[in-house]
Amino acid sequence: MKLFGSSGTRGVVGDGLTPEFVLRVSKAAGTVWGSDRAVVARDTRTTGEMFSNAATSGLTSVGVDVDVLGAVPTPGVVRYCEVEEVPAVVITASHNPPEYNGIKLVGDDGVELSVADLERIEDHVLAEEFDTAAWDEVGEIRRVDSSNRDYVDGLLASVDREAIADANLTVALDPGHGAGCLTSPDFFRELGCEVVTVNANPDGHFPGRESEPVGSKLGDLCRLVKASDADVGIAHDGDADRAVFVDENGEFVAGEASLAALAAAQLEEDDTAVAAVNVSQRLVDVCNEVGANLELTPIGATNLITRIRDLWAQGETVPIAGEGNGGIFFPNYRLVRDGAYTAAKFLELITDREVSDVVAPYTDYVNVRVNLGYDDEAELEAMLDAAREYAESADATPNTTDGYRLDYGDAWVLVRPSGTEPKVRVYAEARDEARAEDLAAGAKDALLAALEDV
Repeated sequence: MKLFGSSGTRGVVGDGLTPEFVLRVSKAAGTVWGSDRAVVARDTRTTGEMFSNAATSGLTSVGVDVDVLGAVPTPGVVRYCEVEEVPAVVITASHNPPEYNGIKLVGDDGVELSVADLERIEDHVLAEEFDTAAWDEVGEIRRVDSSNRDYVDGLLASVDREAIADANLTVALDPGHGAGCLTSPDFFRELGCEVVTVNANPDGHFPGRESEPVGSKLGDLCRLVKASDADVGIAHDGDADRAVFVDENGEFVAGEASLAALAAAQLEEDDTAVAAVNVSQRLVDVCNEVGANLELTPIGATNLITRIRDLWAQGETVPIAGEGNGGIFFPNYRLVRDGAYTAAKFLELITDREVSDVVAPYTDYVNVRVNLGYDDEAELEAMLDAAREYAESADATPNTTDGYRLDYGDAWVLVRPSGTEPKVRVYAEARDEARAEDLAAGAKDALLAALEDV
């Protein structure tokens, strides 16, 4: 696909993402859906309202009535779509920097659109084939203010509220100025937790920290955990579909470790877990230990969702799926990454144990990620050619599910282009930090050398 990547489409505002583009995508979506009603929602980015207005205009211009939800976490929008049986245009760039925004499309079943459905919409965008409503048949606009409250109520009914309340937990929460500010503080308080917060005011400039909740950016949360003697720290990204954690000592917990701990609690023999090709050995170990199957997909929510649905059609049980970035699916709950639900399931694990004990079996590996930017298609092609040559010359058989992954038994390295940013990413994992750093550096050096000849 030319327009849609691994999780919708994103770009720098004014340079790749404009109101005109959002208008066209929304007109195409409204044309393809054939629905008489749809939803428009956004995260807290400064450009969110501008693009929401463009999306609303696009949908109403093809005769679709629009429910405008305002700023809502992506999983809250998905819940609304499922309950109301309406599709949605969600304006969000998730974890990207504040100068970015994007579009995510959700079907009337409350699930992000499949690749096939996105391709149909993309074809209409590129061909500029849109329905046109007469002046007296344009869609009507309705403002909806209850979606955040309804989302929280649904969460409260879906987790072990009594066990969490009885544990008297103190939660340090960092919603990162994103949409989670509007729901997560209330949710955790109503679960019976004492809640202390940082970066909890909605602000699309993300002044307290970058939107992506990685360990190097969560210093304020780590300090808050220690200062408040909290049992756990929880951080979200911009649209609150991720959750990552800090332990009771103020130490960041790798997303790969929390995913493994949650998977160990969910999986039984003959179940199937679904993960992206950058899967950690931690999850592989969990699946092997319980006798569960592990299915790998290309990186990105759309690919995981498609594979989960395929497995369901084959009669497989898939209690958990996700990536080590904090984006986790609990498909038996809802087929969406939900940061607040993920955090609540993690709280269930620490009602009688400390965080450090819960993740202790999964802390033996070290992960390294390097991002290499490129300016044009020529530089991208040069780096991908270099990645192919590097993989073919390595002492391991490449896995080409998504990019080039080399497994060495004790460690692995993966090179792939980002689906959301103009970057090529290098991932590496090993039990020894020096080994992981060396693997990442080897791939990085090969790619940078290729740029010198462009």
